[in-house]
Amino acid sequence: MTQRRLVIAVLAAVLAGAFTGACAGPSGSSIAAKRQAARYMRAQTLDKLYQIHPIAREQIANAAGYGVFSNVGVNIFWVSAAGGWGVVRDRASGADVYMNMASGGLGLGLGAKDFRGVFIFTTKAALDSFMDHGWSASGQADAAAKSDDKGGSYAGAIDVAPGIKLYQITETGLALQATIQGTKYWRDDELN
Repeated sequence: MTQRRLVIAVLAAVLAGAFTGACAGPSGSSIAAKRQAARYMRAQTLDKLYQIHPIAREQIANAAGYGVFSNVGVNIFWVSAAGGWGVVRDRASGADVYMNMASGGLGLGLGAKDFRGVFIFTTKAALDSFMDHGWSASGQADAAAKSDDKGGSYAGAIDVAPGIKLYQITETGLALQATIQGTKYWRDDELN
């Protein structure tokens, strides 16, 4: 095996391992425990978001719904992959929908990061479409640097689609990337 092929094989194994671990879903030995873990992650993430961006509390209170996702992404040279899970809340009914997410792409990047995404659905139509049909997105340019309590990242809300805003909060990691990345969200058949 040539050195180049060995490097590619190692990189592919690292990406596959990170992606598989990220897509594993919330921890727990039962469906009830996994749902509880997802709700706990949601509560912790919202607490952190409200500390960073107090206006988010009012935005969520006035929204049709919101979703909170735990994501892990890895970028190695020209390949990127991410996976995660989360829970979406319909504010009118109080119903939760548990979901998964995955993404992959090509572009220049190096690093890994653990981050949370908080979606705010400003319209009922956007919320229902996301919960019933999932969502796909592409295109990403991102810079994050955080280790323990040092470093930071841009965590302001951006409009990602009509009726959908997104906050991203980097938990840990160091990543610099400019990728064309496809991301897909879908219902978790086990937890719903």
